[in-house]
Amino acid sequence: MVFPLPIGTVVGAAVVGIGLYLLLIAVYRALFHPLRNYPGPFLNRITKLPVVYATIKGRQPQYVASLFEKYGPVVRISPNNLGFIDAQAWKDIYGHRQSGRFEKAYEYYRQTPAGPINMINADPVEHAALRKWVAPSFSDRSMKEQEPMIGGYVDLLIDRLMQNCHGGHTAVNLREWYNFMTFDVIGKLAFSSDFGCLESSDYHPWVRMITFFNRETVYLGELKRNGFSFLIKWLAKVGLGKNRLKHVEYTKEKLLKRIESGKQPDLLEGLLHNKDGVELCLKRLQSNSGLFIIAGSETTATLLCGVTYLLLTHPESFKQVVEEVRSSYTTSEEITLTSVAKLSYMLACLNETLRCYPPAPGWMPRRVVKGMGSVIINGNVVPEGTLVSVWQLPMYHSKYNFIGPEGYHPERFFGDLKFASDKLDVLQPFSIGPNNCIGRNLAYAEMRLILARILFTFDLTLADDSRHWIKNQKIYMLWEKPILNVYMTPVPTEQ
Repeated sequence: MVFPLPIGTVVGAAVVGIGLYLLLIAVYRALFHPLRNYPGPFLNRITKLPVVYATIKGRQPQYVASLFEKYGPVVRISPNNLGFIDAQAWKDIYGHRQSGRFEKAYEYYRQTPAGPINMINADPVEHAALRKWVAPSFSDRSMKEQEPMIGGYVDLLIDRLMQNCHGGHTAVNLREWYNFMTFDVIGKLAFSSDFGCLESSDYHPWVRMITFFNRETVYLGELKRNGFSFLIKWLAKVGLGKNRLKHVEYTKEKLLKRIESGKQPDLLEGLLHNKDGVELCLKRLQSNSGLFIIAGSETTATLLCGVTYLLLTHPESFKQVVEEVRSSYTTSEEITLTSVAKLSYMLACLNETLRCYPPAPGWMPRRVVKGMGSVIINGNVVPEGTLVSVWQLPMYHSKYNFIGPEGYHPERFFGDLKFASDKLDVLQPFSIGPNNCIGRNLAYAEMRLILARILFTFDLTLADDSRHWIKNQKIYMLWEKPILNVYMTPVPTEQ
């Protein structure tokens, strides 16, 4: 006869077996893994849990920055993940390589292995095609052609701020107004129709839910990558993912209206009627449309919030940039996309803000392709299959790269000898190589024009409730920005 084992014995044996298996994995990762000689916390060598926890808490870049501070410019972030903060790593990881490019770690870019596909998560071939089709819309020539349109929205922004500042007696939440401005501009550029935010002085529902969309995207991504996909359906019943669904609905609605309108001189035209005659499916059009809206608006609004806050908390820099703007123009009509290019100190302020408060503060993971063999990254031998990346916020806040990294010093971009040892080539907020940000020209054009007009038109004072605006902000891909209250007093026209 066969006597069944007591259930307790079976469970106990299973627990022991699982425990032994996990122990063997931990021993291998700590003592025998190809990355065993790279520095990093012991727990991070054997498990991803510390990084996952920091990610869920919205503190991932800040946590990783603490690791670089302790262990140096190359850190084993998790068992199979190396992080870098040296300038050479930009070229080695994201640049063109004779032996072939590293592949994107697609599990961090796509919700499912098959898509939906856009310029951020496409493979190299499709990315090159998508980029070629929309690139003309982001050229210097195109920006100059769009100047009347962008200038018109800036005029409307200034009018609305005038109406709402009440002569400087009422604090204005500039976070809202920067978002209104940048969403309307990208709506017009991408779909030939804005969102009506400036006109109505209110958020479009799509704009309002972007922050929650980013947070949900991070949560869902961590669940899927770490073996908890089975929880997603249950969590959906209690609301997780509803903002992602709304984002998809709004994108589809906006896209279909745009398609119905026929041929238009906008970003979507480059995809709908591309020069190669390729017909993109609705899902691909939808995914790229959503990307245009978020990447083309939220990042620019974030940088404008950051530069406003940092200038208002650093009076000397604020005084100097205001002086530069107001001494360069006699009327607001003189402030154009072309003329703001001469504002060198303002550019230094924007670059220092990109260093202190990069709109995309995290990482862009790549994988050393299997079959490539070991490669050299910043002088380090890295085995195939390893996840590699630079980390923007940790890189820009490191004493390894900058003098006084936690301060705000535009002079470091202005030839001040005090900062002569700064590694300025580290600062690549738009990335480098074939996947660098195609919207760089648009971002700089908007930032310079908006900031110059505001500094020319208003005296600004930070409200007390925004005095510690950056402190304790969470990051879910992008910063979760709190209200930024500023008193804005119109400058007399006879200045």
